Amino acid sequence: MNTVRSTPLRIEHPSKFGCDPRVSDNWLPDRTTLPSLSRRTLLKSSAALAGAGLTVAAAGTAAAAAAPAVGFAHGVASGDPLPDRVIIWTRVTPSADALPGSGVGETISLKWQMARDPAFAAVVRSGTVTVDADTDHTAKVDVTGLEPATAYHYRFTAHSGAVAGQVSPVGRTLTAPANDADIQRLRFGVVSCSNWEAGYFSAYRHLAQREDLDAILHLGDYIYEYGRGEYGARNGSVRPHEPAHEIVSLADYRIRHAQYKTDPDLMALHARIPFIATWDDHESADNAYKSGAENHNPATEGDWATRKANSTRAYFEWMPVRPTGGGTEVTTYRRFRFGNLAEISMLDLRTYRDEQTTATAGREVDSPDRTITGRAQMDWLTKGIVSSPTRWKVVGNPVMIAPTLIPPLDPRTTKALTDLIGLPQSGIPYGTDSWDGYAADRRRLYDAIATAGVDNTVFLTGDVHTSWACDLPVDAANYPGGATIGTELVVPSVTSPNMDDSLGVPPRTASLAAEEAYKAVNRHIRYLDFDSHGYGVFEIATAGSQMDWYYISDPIDPRATVRHGASFRVADGAQRTLPVGTPLDPAAHRPGA
Repeated sequence: MNTVRSTPLRIEHPSKFGCDPRVSDNWLPDRTTLPSLSRRTLLKSSAALAGAGLTVAAAGTAAAAAAPAVGFAHGVASGDPLPDRVIIWTRVTPSADALPGSGVGETISLKWQMARDPAFAAVVRSGTVTVDADTDHTAKVDVTGLEPATAYHYRFTAHSGAVAGQVSPVGRTLTAPANDADIQRLRFGVVSCSNWEAGYFSAYRHLAQREDLDAILHLGDYIYEYGRGEYGARNGSVRPHEPAHEIVSLADYRIRHAQYKTDPDLMALHARIPFIATWDDHESADNAYKSGAENHNPATEGDWATRKANSTRAYFEWMPVRPTGGGTEVTTYRRFRFGNLAEISMLDLRTYRDEQTTATAGREVDSPDRTITGRAQMDWLTKGIVSSPTRWKVVGNPVMIAPTLIPPLDPRTTKALTDLIGLPQSGIPYGTDSWDGYAADRRRLYDAIATAGVDNTVFLTGDVHTSWACDLPVDAANYPGGATIGTELVVPSVTSPNMDDSLGVPPRTASLAAEEAYKAVNRHIRYLDFDSHGYGVFEIATAGSQMDWYYISDPIDPRATVRHGASFRVADGAQRTLPVGTPLDPAAHRPGA
């Protein structure tokens, strides 16, 4: 996404990537970069665990009680649920000097347990995992042999070192239903774009309080790479980034991931519901593409391949994500099936894309040689949608796929929107960072879906910090006539700046005219909110799917409240969005109950 600035794996069944992080010397920590995530921050995060309502067991030995370490200061997390397995994650701090990114600290043996009950009276799976500085003392276990559509509780216990006897918070997770299960309903929290400096993660807190979610879909920009004060809220930085500078080295990325995982609202959500996440650009650098990024200067920040490798390694160390591929081709695109009801294809739209065009590039955006997905991922995506045996085909789509044309607006409003959406100010009808800038790839995908006559394809999107409900016409110029290949539902940012933040005006003032102008020249766009921060709750059911948008009262208020903003529904087979007045009933769905 365009932004404007004010001035390896430890798993029970290892994949090709991460089973031995010593791939090359390029993967070693940059010990010349001193970590700035302080022990005070870690101690505060330990207190936050209790404040977030997470259960932390007391240390069981005198040695642990006397140790200067903080133990499990970053909480626990789970992710990538399958019918028989799920990833569980934690990070242990073995001593006061073994801060994230430090590259120091003793090897620690951890015991993990998975149980049907939070008291662990019925442990169903257990094992040990060893963590050390080479993986930044993160532990990641792919627990297998589980029952489908079942809620489990998990925890880690340190069995060696100064932290021996310390026990992690207890997490809760869910497995996916069996592939052949007859499923009537699924619900997901949908989020993106959580910038630490721009505010507090209240959206995560409100999602953690729900009991009707099967998983959280995170569509990217889980962290931001900027240095302090470079990209904050309308009134500056609400809370400073660590480290203070823009992150480039492996140590930098580790420190930044660690900082985000000290947020009590994020810790509570991770401990409550499994994540299905993919990355966008800010997990590495703004407007990243396969050989570089807009926010990367080789002269001062070194080789892009090294920086990308650093960000990738830290991501898979710190996120409960099951990598696909191996070596230099490790990626986040992968697919999840939920019975006979839905398949979710999560995309990686940064690793394989060609460089974004400029506003004056003309027909270059239509070149059949340009790609946003890469050929292998495009083949995987189209074949997966066309041949899917499920009723609904959902795409976790980091950047917008709906075509957009900028209407005539006053120059200041136009600039704010082009900065957010990535569109050129000249009025050319495409965005250089979205699928608009890769028209041939979008046409390939649209044609494959239309030719196969596939119904019920829904793209869930983040990136633009705003809320949209769009139909996806084969020919936008003829809409509402003609065929549509699916729908797109875009969720707002958790905290990252949107239109009123960029303009420095009250919410729902200047944006109202802009929203109406956008809908007038883009008739397939059915709903817009350019101002609000929050999240989506997305239901898939046999009769239709529905997105509820929820908006928080103020991203810079750590106690922000939440309100229902809008709801749109897509009936089974309809391929079009329709507004509905009532949000989903949280009591109507209890996964894992």
